[in-house]
Amino acid sequence: MKPILNILQMFIFFICYKFYDIFIASGSLIITSGLICVFYWIIYNEIDKINLFSFFMVSFFSFLTIFFHNSQFIKWKITIIYTIFSIILLISQLFTEKPILQRFLEKDIKISDISWYKINIFWSAFFLFCACLNIYIALYFSEQTWVIFKVFGCTILIFFLILITAIYINYIKLKKK
Repeated sequence: MKPILNILQMFIFFICYKFYDIFIASGSLIITSGLICVFYWIIYNEIDKINLFSFFMVSFFSFLTIFFHNSQFIKWKITIIYTIFSIILLISQLFTEKPILQRFLEKDIKISDISWYKINIFWSAFFLFCACLNIYIALYFSEQTWVIFKVFGCTILIFFLILITAIYINYIKLKKK
């Protein structure tokens, strides 16, 4: 359900951008992100931390984009979010008992601690790469190219991240047998 709502949010952003402009699309992000939080509150009686964090980041950068009538603010949002994700993953690797991905997924996925460390580092590096790629595209390509990258490129890259991780986990499990 969560991935579908996030894809729907990006789809609405893209449609608003295509039919209007980046400022209307940024406003649509605030509204859809808020509605997603309300939906989770109504259905699950809680809002997960990532959605709440996303809502505040979307609201902040979208508001700045609209208020200053400058699309650079919304373009930096994903870079900052991905950088924060990368840092959180890295910090959990270095300074906690278990990497954050292991804490979230170890109930469902049984692999060695060393494999969790590898996955966590891979995800951290991936998010840092995406942050750098986003800012490069935002600075050196057209706004339209950036929107297409943000909506479709990031989604495809994350899909591949999940696919590569699943293949690695299955490889580790098969190797054990």
